[in-house]
Amino acid sequence: MTEQMKKNDVESFLEAIGLDEEPMGMYYSDGEPEEGIAPKSGLLPTIEMEARGEVDWGALFGNFSCVIGNIWRARKKKTAAYFDKERFGCLGGAFYLGFLKPQLNFITYYVSTGIPDQMEGEHYLESPEVTRDFFNTIDPPPAPARYCVFKPVTQFKKETPPELVIFFARAEVISGLNQLATFVTNDFEAVYSPFGAGCANIVTWPLRYLAQGKLKAVLGGWDPSDRKFLKTDEITFTVPFEMFQRMVNRWPESFLTTKTWAMVRKKINRSRKAWGEGE
Repeated sequence: MTEQMKKNDVESFLEAIGLDEEPMGMYYSDGEPEEGIAPKSGLLPTIEMEARGEVDWGALFGNFSCVIGNIWRARKKKTAAYFDKERFGCLGGAFYLGFLKPQLNFITYYVSTGIPDQMEGEHYLESPEVTRDFFNTIDPPPAPARYCVFKPVTQFKKETPPELVIFFARAEVISGLNQLATFVTNDFEAVYSPFGAGCANIVTWPLRYLAQGKLKAVLGGWDPSDRKFLKTDEITFTVPFEMFQRMVNRWPESFLTTKTWAMVRKKINRSRKAWGEGE
């Protein structure tokens, strides 16, 4: 944590917003975490290998491991989840985290129509052409370091703060984060919710907005393929570290201290109890 934002400050903020699980920070690093969860190693194919017919699809899908799924395991163990060009998990994750570019043509069919008598498509986009346009639009930058790492935000040291902070929460908590994003930025469109895979909305889109000079929060967790790695009714809310700092430092000035929010906190407690998570 930074000198301006200590662990106790983060804990006070999380208590106020109604979260009993700290968010995950994301950053790129050339140092492998001392402990954590990562997919199995594998050969990351390129579009040139695909054109030459050199991709071992059986091995590739046999080692499939979702980014959100690895983060889910890390969340439960309160440890790190990390990825690189060898431990990428899936082609989607490799693309969105910046380890693969351009995306393989096979995936344009997989995300859309599929291939008759060969592969069933996900039908998230109407055609391979629209899918390729999406990949070109989101345009993930190359990973700036070997590893993409996610770990609980209080495990960061002040010398290496996270680039992004990812909340996992249900609607009442998200309502507070949504409103607080505008409170600390004075931006009436502080929250975006673009189309994308689970890892696109917690990494690629937030980094894209930052590169454009925009301090934006991103709602995610909409990808049906990733829902099994989130709690029931849970979605993601990702903010740049600067916005997170503002939230931690300025929440006492906001609606989080009002009677209105106290009523919402009661709903948060009822929700926890309903899902067997205590009060």
